[in-house]
Amino acid sequence: MTIFEKTPALRWAVPAVTAVALVGGGSAIQGLHAIADAGLPARSAARLLVDVQQARLNGLSGTVVQKSDLGLPSLPGIGGSGGVASSNLTSMISGTHTMRVWFAGPDKARMALLGTLGESDVIHNGNDVWVWASQDKTAKHYVLPAHVAGKGKTTPGMPGPAGVPTSPQAAADKALAAISPSTEVTTSGTATVAGRSAYELVLTPKEATSLVDQVRIAIDGERHVPVRVQVFAKSVSDPVFEVGFSAVEFARPDAAQFAFNPPPGTKVTEGKTPAVGKAAASSKTNTLAPQSKSADMPTVIGKGWGSALVVKMPAPTASAGTTSGTGAMTDKTVAGLMKYVGMLPQVSGKWGSGHLMAGSAFSALLTDDGRLVVGAVTPEGLYAALAGK
Repeated sequence: MTIFEKTPALRWAVPAVTAVALVGGGSAIQGLHAIADAGLPARSAARLLVDVQQARLNGLSGTVVQKSDLGLPSLPGIGGSGGVASSNLTSMISGTHTMRVWFAGPDKARMALLGTLGESDVIHNGNDVWVWASQDKTAKHYVLPAHVAGKGKTTPGMPGPAGVPTSPQAAADKALAAISPSTEVTTSGTATVAGRSAYELVLTPKEATSLVDQVRIAIDGERHVPVRVQVFAKSVSDPVFEVGFSAVEFARPDAAQFAFNPPPGTKVTEGKTPAVGKAAASSKTNTLAPQSKSADMPTVIGKGWGSALVVKMPAPTASAGTTSGTGAMTDKTVAGLMKYVGMLPQVSGKWGSGHLMAGSAFSALLTDDGRLVVGAVTPEGLYAALAGK
C-alpha cells in the first residue's frame, strides 16, 4: 500500500499543480479572428469551442506521450524513476511517459502505461474496472455501482494515475472548463499532431499571481477533438506539461481490447468501491474529489488561475520506521517527506509560518500546523489565499 492509497488526500494534493494549471481561471473570448493554414478552412476561437463541444466519436486508439517538468523533487513514493521509464501509475506526475489508449464509449476504455520493465493497465469494461501491473504480477478488480457504470465517471478512491490527465481529451476538458472572464481565448494558426493538421486554441490567464503563461490546445481539423494540450509557464520557454498523440486512429477498437483475463501467476484482489450517491454520480465533473465528510477532503481557496489547493498532511505515528507492515512503511514515507521539507526556506506571515518550495510552474507551502498548500501561483498567491481563508 502506497502513501497515495492510505491517504487519499495526497493523491489529490501532489499533482495539484497540474490540476490548477489546467482548471484555473475562466475566459473572455477575445481575438476572434479566423485562421486557415495547412489546407484547413478558417475557424474562429468561438467556432472551435463549439466544434469541440459538438464532436462525437465512435471510438479511437493510439499512442499518447505525456511530459511533465513541474519542478517536483525526487521524493519517496512520488514521481520520477531515476531516468528509467516507469510503469508505476504514481510516477506520472513527472518525467516522460508513453501510453497506449483505446476508447469505444463511456463504458469501454483502456489505458496502458508502458515502462522499461513492464506496463500498468487500467481497463474499464461495463461494470468492471481492472488495474493490472505486469511487473508486480498483481491485478485489482473493482465493480462499479449500476448508476455509475457506463456514464464515463470515476468514483472517489477508484484507481487512476494520481489525477494527472492521461489523454488530450481529459486535459482539454479541464482547460475548457475554465471559460469565464479571467482568461483570454484566441487562435494561433495551425499545428501538425500525429501527422494530422490541427487548429490551435490558446488560453491566456489574466490573473497576475498565476505562473501559467498560456495553455495551447491542438484540435484535430477533421474530427474536432483535442489531440494535444500544452501548458507553458511564464519563466520557461518549453512546456511544463504536455500530453498529446504521437499516433492516432479514429476507428472503434475491437472488443477484445477491453476483455481482461489475468495472466497465469497474477495475484488478483477485489477492490472496495466507495459508495457514491446518485447526486454525485450525475455530477458534470469528470473526476470526483473525496467525499465531503472525509477528513482528507482537500479545500480550494480562491478562484480561477489564482486558486490554491489546501489539504491536511498526515502525521507519522510514533512507530514510524520501527515496525513492519504497510502502515509503518507509509509513516516512514511521510517522515521522509518531512525531512526534505526541513531543508526548504522558512517563511512566515499573517497566515502563520512554514516551509516554501517555489518552482517555475508551481509553488508549494507546508505550514507548521500541518497544511499543504499548492497551486500554479507565485508564493505571494499562496500567502494571499491562506490569509483570505
